[in-house]
Amino acid sequence: QVQLGESGGGLVQAGGSLRLSCAASGSIFYINTMGWYRQPLGKQRELVARITSGNVTNYADSVKGRFTISRDNARNTGYLQMNSLKPEDTAVYICNAILKRTVVTALSDYWGQGTQVTVSS
Repeated sequence: QVQLGESGGGLVQAGGSLRLSCAASGSIFYINTMGWYRQPLGKQRELVARITSGNVTNYADSVKGRFTISRDNARNTGYLQMNSLKPEDTAVYICNAILKRTVVTALSDYWGQGTQVTVSS
């Protein structure tokens, strides 16, 4: 079984910063891509940022220059550093990992439970 555990969410004033962490645990052979999605209340889930095993990154236009995604492969952990936060960044942030559980299994999607980020104006 694989689990993704997020931490680091909370309430922050506009202009502030937060750092989210996503730790993958369980039977993991290889993590291809780690990503962060967000879902504002009443809206659809959207990609925020993702990073491949080769450290290639891509970001939503709305967060470019403010958010930075990174990963620690030795710890199977991903991070999202969020700076210059805006009220429109308020959402549940959800970690995603595309990984192989063993050398012979296919790549599969796994999701965390989500962590709330609230930015006050």
